[in-house]
Parts: sequence; C-alpha cells; structure tokens
Amino acid sequence: MPGKSFAQNGTGPYDTIRVNACIEANGDTIPCSWLDPVYLYTRLKGKYKRQYAEWTRLRNAVYVTYPYAITASKIMNDINVQLNGVTEKSKRKAIIHSREKDLKKQFADRLTQLSVYQGKVLMKLIYRQTGNNCYEIIEEYKGKFNAAFWQTVALIFGSNLRQNYNPAGDDLAMEQIVQDVEKMYGVRK
Repeated sequence: MPGKSFAQNGTGPYDTIRVNACIEANGDTIPCSWLDPVYLYTRLKGKYKRQYAEWTRLRNAVYVTYPYAITASKIMNDINVQLNGVTEKSKRKAIIHSREKDLKKQFADRLTQLSVYQGKVLMKLIYRQTGNNCYEIIEEYKGKFNAAFWQTVALIFGSNLRQNYNPAGDDLAMEQIVQDVEKMYGVRK
C-alpha cells in the first residue's frame, strides 16, 4: 500500500533547509555559509624559535620589573613634592636620606634577586615612567660622584645607566608588553 510522502508535497518537517544568502553583483541570490576559522600550529624552527624565546624572556622580565618601575615613579614624585621649595642643602639631603632608608628596607632584598637582564629592563621602564635615565636620577639625588661610581659598576656588568627608552624603535616589543600589562591591570597614565 503506497503511502503518502511528506517530502513530495512540501509539507514535511525536512522539506526546507534555511541557509544564509548572498547577493551577487549581477543581482542573483545564491545560498552561502561561512566556516569557522581553522588554526594551524607547528613547531617553531630556527630564527623564529629564537625570536619567541627572546620575546618570552622580555615579557617575563617586564612582568617582574614593571611594578618596581611604577613604585619608583610614585616615590620620585613624592620626593620631588617634598623637595619643592627646599633650597638648603642639608635639609634636601635629610629628606632624600630618610626616603632612601625606607626604600632599602622595603625593596633591597627583592631588587638584589633580579638578574642583570631584569635590571636592564627595569632601568628602561624607570626611564619610561619618569622621563629620566637612571644616571640622571642618581646624579640629581645623590650627586655626580655617586652617579659616576654606579655607572662604572653598571658598565662592568654589561649595562649602562644612561640607556634611554625608545618605544617606537628598539623598545617597541617592550612597549607592547607594557601596554598589555596596563590593560590587564587597568593602569592609567
């Protein structure tokens, strides 16, 4: 006994499949659909592996040192406010010395744990936050002799207190990482 088929008369549940449509330039309407993106991963080789390792090292160094750079910037602003209008040399030294003792108590142990590479990154980030390189900062607060002494020590360890920060040039990758960190933690400049 032949039965009635829903697909033949157009009234069944599976007789129509809805699809998106695209209108072509000539006015024709055709069915179309979009596929989910496909991501392909492979092992990094050669220079790309080295570049990724360098970038990862820089990212980790920025994550470790960026909070110190922020703190240094805040403390320097604090010291500058206290020194504003103080012209007497002994009072200036007393203010700087008192803050220096507090800072040594608070940060000396942690900062001595940084690697030389992290120290270089920290100096660049301090320049980014303050607009002064570390040599200028030491010279302003502690004098030329101390600045020259610490510059010599830095040079012995392969660093330089006078290094600048160029976010559009050599330090572009560092700037991008810092901006990502600022977005993550909602830091505003």
